[in-house]
Amino acid sequence: MFDGFEEFDVDTSGARIHGRRGGSGPPVLLLHGIPETHLMWHRVAPRLAERFTVVATDLRGWGDSGKPPSSADHEPYSMRAIARDQVELMRSLGHDRFHLVGHDRGARCAYRLALDEPGAVTRLAVMDVVPVGDVYNRADKAFSLSYWVWSFLAAPAPVPERFIDAAPTVLVDFMLDTWPEVKDAFPTEVRAAYARQFSDPATVHAICEEFRAAATLDYQQDEADRENRRIACPVLFLWSQRGQVAKLYDDPLAIWREWADDVRGEPVGVGHFIPEEAPDETTRQLLAFLT
Repeated sequence: MFDGFEEFDVDTSGARIHGRRGGSGPPVLLLHGIPETHLMWHRVAPRLAERFTVVATDLRGWGDSGKPPSSADHEPYSMRAIARDQVELMRSLGHDRFHLVGHDRGARCAYRLALDEPGAVTRLAVMDVVPVGDVYNRADKAFSLSYWVWSFLAAPAPVPERFIDAAPTVLVDFMLDTWPEVKDAFPTEVRAAYARQFSDPATVHAICEEFRAAATLDYQQDEADRENRRIACPVLFLWSQRGQVAKLYDDPLAIWREWADDVRGEPVGVGHFIPEEAPDETTRQLLAFLT
């Protein structure tokens, strides 16, 4: 799936980060969402690697990356901490500045990284999210029913962990079966890899801690930045034309324009998993934006 790519494990100050890199040219970092790993880019990364040096990683807590102990305030699984891993990783690979692309949870890490390290990110692409501060500020009955996964995973430990540990594939199957429009978007071996990580209690706890941090630290940091920080680089925003972002927000592009001056984007006619459901369109959009 990643012909010509090499695997790596790099120690940062917070966690060991696993990933792959390949290609040559300007560097691009790809970050995954839930319930995925870096494998979600298997149809996009090789094509980007024809023109870029492509790095795709497992976020802290996910896949084969490290799962450091958490804390009472969930700080080790805040997007600020997770983004710090990625900055240190890219610097260790020789890239002080790079393009940044994120989907879902990876998009939340990506925009936090762009806010905290504006000198590091040359262009930012985010897919099918709005910032977490806006998510909670605009939450209503429709959000609570459609995004119940947020509340479930953020519930106090060990409640969601115990439920998932009892039936590890139920939540993964729910997401992969109900969120996409293209039902065959996940090859058998990729789907198995996504499911396998939910059989690891350490990974499940890390994922839950990430959602607990979203409801606390990530939200607080977004609100603190809302009035005095903006994303400095150009931003591309792609969202599912048929997913929850389109249903919950009348103009999600306008929400991102509250965070950056140079924002462009459009909906894509698939479900939530845009890079896997529409790899050709994703690649076309990224090449046009990043080149």
